[in-house]
Amino acid sequence: MNIIRKVRYKIGKLFKGSDNVPVVEALKKYKKNPCTGFHIPGHNRGNCIGADFKDLMGSEVFAVDSTDEFDNLGTLLPQSGAIEEAQKLAAEAFNSKRTFFITCGSTIGNISLALGATKPNDEIVIGRNCHRSVLTGALISGANPTWLIPKKLEDWEIFGNIDPKDLENTLKNNKDIKLVWVTNPTYEGVVSDIKEIARICKKYNVILAVDEAHGSLWNFSDKLPTSALEQGADLVVHSLHKTGGAMVQSSLLHISKTSSIDPDKIEAALKLVHTTSPSMILTASLDSARATLCSKKGQNAVNSAIENAKFFRNELKKIENVSVLDEKFGVKVDVTKIFLKIKGLSGKKLESILEKLYRIEIESAYDEGILILSNIGSTRSEFEYLLSAIKNIAQKHYKDEERTTKLMPLLDPKILMSPRDAYFSPKEYVSKEDAVNRICTEVIVFCPPGISILLPGELITKEHLPYLTNKDKIEVLKVR
Repeated sequence: MNIIRKVRYKIGKLFKGSDNVPVVEALKKYKKNPCTGFHIPGHNRGNCIGADFKDLMGSEVFAVDSTDEFDNLGTLLPQSGAIEEAQKLAAEAFNSKRTFFITCGSTIGNISLALGATKPNDEIVIGRNCHRSVLTGALISGANPTWLIPKKLEDWEIFGNIDPKDLENTLKNNKDIKLVWVTNPTYEGVVSDIKEIARICKKYNVILAVDEAHGSLWNFSDKLPTSALEQGADLVVHSLHKTGGAMVQSSLLHISKTSSIDPDKIEAALKLVHTTSPSMILTASLDSARATLCSKKGQNAVNSAIENAKFFRNELKKIENVSVLDEKFGVKVDVTKIFLKIKGLSGKKLESILEKLYRIEIESAYDEGILILSNIGSTRSEFEYLLSAIKNIAQKHYKDEERTTKLMPLLDPKILMSPRDAYFSPKEYVSKEDAVNRICTEVIVFCPPGISILLPGELITKEHLPYLTNKDKIEVLKVR
């Protein structure tokens, strides 16, 4: 597969369509030749916008703040016009059979995936380190999840990769499984063997869905892991806003070329849950981000992100008391996601020092470490500044308060009811201390990273309490 990818980059096939941005062009015409409008949005091209907000944003943005359907912009659902053309270009860029634009974040992509690929009482397998939107999708569709627990990287207090052998054992012991849903990479950049997972799913005639929200750059460099779309997955979600250069809330849902999934079912599901007033600004940002990633400029930016990450990782290894998660610890990682820790400091304390003393904001902080992203918009000088800050902090002996709060729930769930049955059952609120040994009826998740602490139908134990310091009361099954 890597040989094929290298050939594709060499012949420049990936650059096809980089100068074609149909939604952006349609918005340019919309802005240049405005109609007299009597439709939403009510501010009417910025004629009635708060002065402070207008000064902050600039007046130009409101001239194109529209939704689909108007002035030949095309429609999102069903797709038509410039939007349909842009989605076809995205499908070509990501090597999918069909790609859908989403302007409500990958949450809607995951919910639509569940609605389009599962039905009530379907048995499905989900990696426990999934984003809460995956569980939301299962709750709405009525599918019953069996949890697949990824490897636990105890020294880092995070989840690692999915072991394909664990998946095969699960499928072997449950012939009713209809779909397997895994997260790859993990939020912290750990990569699972999707090729082997896909092989196992095909062996048992099971659909494979991959939440690849944090891997949207993978198709644009042979120096990064291979996308699930090229490894046998049926359905893949990408958060193009996370790493791909699109605006916040802009995501993609793909159906792979090898999948037997009916695209009409996925589109029908999207029509149920996606906004009927999609932002044309966000739609255009998806179109533009795709074109940029396919261009020489985009390729240079991706390569720069990789080289900056390698530079930063290599320099970190020279600093005493600093550790960086990499292959040395028995996992494969996306090089652009840098998980590091400093001996004696919690991730939260390190995050606080970086922000207060150095005005540096990081992606996320954990019990043991912090997550740094090397983005396509990052510069070498920014990494050099961050590196100097880490060096200074590692040399000093900061006092870290006693840790009473835990962030990453590496607990094996004790399931007593199906999530859907528990969610819709009679419930009551009790203090978290009184909730021990009761059945949870709510979704308890803190973002980032959005991984579940407790879900409906699970037994609440004393081990959960350190993760619940932000909760005064918990919703539990009502005692009759």
